[in-house]
Amino acid sequence: MHQSITDDNHPPPAKCDYEQHIDLSIQWTRRLLKPMGLWPSSYTTPKLKKYFFRFLNIVCCGLLTLHFIPTTMYIFLELEDVYSMLKEFGPLVFGLTSMAKYYALIVHAAEIRECVKRIEWDWKNITYNDDRDIMLANANFGRRMVILCTFFMYSGFIFYDIAIPSIDRITAEDDNITYNLPFSKYIIDTQYSPANEIVYGIQLVTAALEHSIASASCGLAASLAIHSCGQMQVLMNWLNYLIDYRSDMSNNVDSRIEKIVSQHVRILKFVALTEKTLQQVSFAEFLGCTLDICLIGYYVIMETKSNDYTNVVTYVVLLISFTLNIFIFCYIGEIVAEHCRKIGEMSYMIEWYRLPGNKKLCCVMIIAMSNSTTTLTAGKMVELSISTFADVVKTSVAFLNVLRATT
Repeated sequence: MHQSITDDNHPPPAKCDYEQHIDLSIQWTRRLLKPMGLWPSSYTTPKLKKYFFRFLNIVCCGLLTLHFIPTTMYIFLELEDVYSMLKEFGPLVFGLTSMAKYYALIVHAAEIRECVKRIEWDWKNITYNDDRDIMLANANFGRRMVILCTFFMYSGFIFYDIAIPSIDRITAEDDNITYNLPFSKYIIDTQYSPANEIVYGIQLVTAALEHSIASASCGLAASLAIHSCGQMQVLMNWLNYLIDYRSDMSNNVDSRIEKIVSQHVRILKFVALTEKTLQQVSFAEFLGCTLDICLIGYYVIMETKSNDYTNVVTYVVLLISFTLNIFIFCYIGEIVAEHCRKIGEMSYMIEWYRLPGNKKLCCVMIIAMSNSTTTLTAGKMVELSISTFADVVKTSVAFLNVLRATT
C-alpha cells in the first residue's frame, strides 16, 4: 500500500497523542468490562492475570446462577398472587438476559480483542488533522453515549435494589428488622439474621453485576459502531480528494484509488467483525428489553393505582433505562447502515467523470459494495434500525394491553 506523505502543517501524532485518542474511544468500555473479567487478554498478558480473569468469570457466573435459581423457585413455589409473581418475573427476565449476554461476551473474547486492535491501528495510522478531528468527534460522541447509558442503568440499580428494599423492610415480633427478599425458603430461610443480611448482600452484588453487564454490552456496541462510522466519514473525506489530491496523498491517481479501496475493504471487515461480536448480545437485548418494557409499564400502571409513588418513580427510571438501551442498539445499527449508503452516494457525487479511462470503474465497485454491505442484526434475525425500535415499543405495548386484559 502507498505510504502516506505528510507535510510540515500536518505532522503525524506523537505516541502520547494517539494513546490518549485510543483511551477516548475505549476507556469507558474497558472500565466496565475489566472488573467482570470480560476485557480480552492479549498474547503478552501474564498467565497469572489470565487465571485471575477466569476466576472472575467463574465468580460472576456463580452469582448470576445464584440469583436465577432461588428466584425461580420463589416465584413458582411460594407466590400465589398473580401480581406478585409478575412483579418478580421482570427481574428474573433481566437476570436471564444478563446471563446470556455475559456468556456471549466470554465466547466472543477473540473478536473483541481483534476489534480493539483494529481501533488502535486506525488511531496510530491517522496522519491528517481533518481526519483526526472527524475521528475525535465520533469518539467523543460514542463516549457520551456510553456514559448516558451507564448513568441510567445504575440509577435504576440504586432505586430498585437499594432504595426500595431499605423502605420495605419488615419488623418481626422480636423487633428484628429484615429485608423482604425474593429468595426461596426451600434453600435458606431468610427471615432472620444473619442469613437475611448475607443473602441481601449477595443479591445486591449480583444486581450490580447485572446492571454492569447491561451497561458494558451497550457501551461496547456503541464504541465499535461509532468508531466504524468515524472511519466511514474519513473515507468520504478521502473521496473528495480522489480527483484533486491533498498534501498527504500521492499525486498518482492509481495510488489514491488503492488507498481508498483498501480503506473501504478494511471498514467493511470491521463492520462484519462488529456484527459477529454483537449479534448474540443484541438478540438477548432485543428479547429482554421487549419483555421488560412491557412488564415495567404494567408495574407503573398498578403502582399508580395503589398511590405508591416511590415505586412509580423507580419503575419509571427503569423504564427509561431499558428503553434507552434498546434504542442505542437500534440507533447504532441505523447510523452504520446509513453511513454505508452514504459512501456509495459520495462516490457518485464526486467528479468521477474526470478520472482517465477505465479508472472510473472503481467508483462503480464502491457504489456496488456500499449497497450490499453488512448491517448490524440481532441474532441474524432482526436488523437493528429505528423501525426495529418502533416495533419493539409497539410489541411491548401490545403485550401490556393483553396483560392488563387478562389480569
